[in-house]
Amino acid sequence: MGAASVDLPAIMVTGGPMLSGKFQGRDVGSGTDIWRFSEEVRAGRMSAEDFRAAESCMARSDGHCMTMGTASTMACMAEALGMQLPGAAAIPASDSRRYTVAMATGQRIVAMVAEDLRPSRILTRAAFENAVRVNAAIGGSSNAAIHLIALAGRVGVPLGLDDFDALARAVPTLVNLMPSGRYLMEDFAYAGGLPAVMRELGELLHRDAVTVSGRTVGDNIADAPCWNREVITTLEQPMQPPGSGLAVLRGNLCPDGAVIKQSAASPHLLNHRGRALVFDRLEDYNLARDAEDLPVDAATVLVLRNAGPKGYPGMPEVGNMPLPRKLLEQGITDMVRVSDARMSGTGYGTVVLHVAPEAAVGGPLALLRTGDWVQLDVPARTLRMQVDDQELNRRRQQWQPPAPSPARGYARLYIDHVLQANQGADLDFLVGASGHQPPRHNH
Repeated sequence: MGAASVDLPAIMVTGGPMLSGKFQGRDVGSGTDIWRFSEEVRAGRMSAEDFRAAESCMARSDGHCMTMGTASTMACMAEALGMQLPGAAAIPASDSRRYTVAMATGQRIVAMVAEDLRPSRILTRAAFENAVRVNAAIGGSSNAAIHLIALAGRVGVPLGLDDFDALARAVPTLVNLMPSGRYLMEDFAYAGGLPAVMRELGELLHRDAVTVSGRTVGDNIADAPCWNREVITTLEQPMQPPGSGLAVLRGNLCPDGAVIKQSAASPHLLNHRGRALVFDRLEDYNLARDAEDLPVDAATVLVLRNAGPKGYPGMPEVGNMPLPRKLLEQGITDMVRVSDARMSGTGYGTVVLHVAPEAAVGGPLALLRTGDWVQLDVPARTLRMQVDDQELNRRRQQWQPPAPSPARGYARLYIDHVLQANQGADLDFLVGASGHQPPRHNH
């Protein structure tokens, strides 16, 4: 985003994912399996000792999460946008080829300066459309929606939530990686990495888009091989059907939008009606979640609010609330959860995120009450509370905005200027192309 704002020649080189975790003879994934194992411990089906042992097996090299979490996703987005050399995103951090890529990147930026190849020539509307479609194909993180909208804002390219839904509807999930599938980034790299995915997408991409390599997307991926069709599937036989990536929801709970990662959700919950159990603070839920008398069952919709950009502040990754213990003990592994927070790209479940406007600014989520009926209909792209307008107006009159906390310093500046999730959660005064201004010389 900084490079986009100054618009000087720039190129990305990411650090690469960790090697695959190994536990009791099988692969385990950072984040994704931690969520799963922690629920198993709380349900009494896994010992604390085994949990600690599994956790120690998940970070056995340098690098970022080796699942298709946010770090892996955004490395792929940098490549899909044309800002990283082809094939660079998936190479493991400890693989010697990572050093080769770093050296090639250093050589290439020198040439880019000579060519005056700037981010504004690369980060076009076509590049962002490519990235949105690639994110759908890889089963990428829901955080990509926020980050790509924010980045587009820095270069003055129009991009909104509805673009993610419209552009992704024709794109199947092709990459069989956790949390949507079973493999890890090391497998993805060996299978051919992102160039193999982009070649498979074919005419769904703008192949004439310019990249930092000095060549077009089409040139970069023309001969990209795929070595493992279990990891990278075909358009004809995809891992999940078209439209199975991010879905954008609208309704009286989220008039400015919300997102759900369908590829990591439970199909039977994508059309669901249940009564809300509302928590104003994550800390309140954490204190209550293991209580035997918590008024919750499998049909309940868990709601966490005041965790958006302004509300927490900072929009933490807490939207995938851990399930109540008494339901875990019954064998329940997923529930509908709704929040104005984010979740880690490694997370999974039927989790509605980024509800906008957030509760802290008086969005409808602030008016929801425990016991209200909530209807989620992902095929219809709706999220609604079944409360009539007269009652909502009465509640709106009673609502009081929370006092800004803290009252001064950078955090207060952030609260006053951060945009909503559907706008990219950037600071409002940083939106819009600024570009490089040549230095002035005094003679």
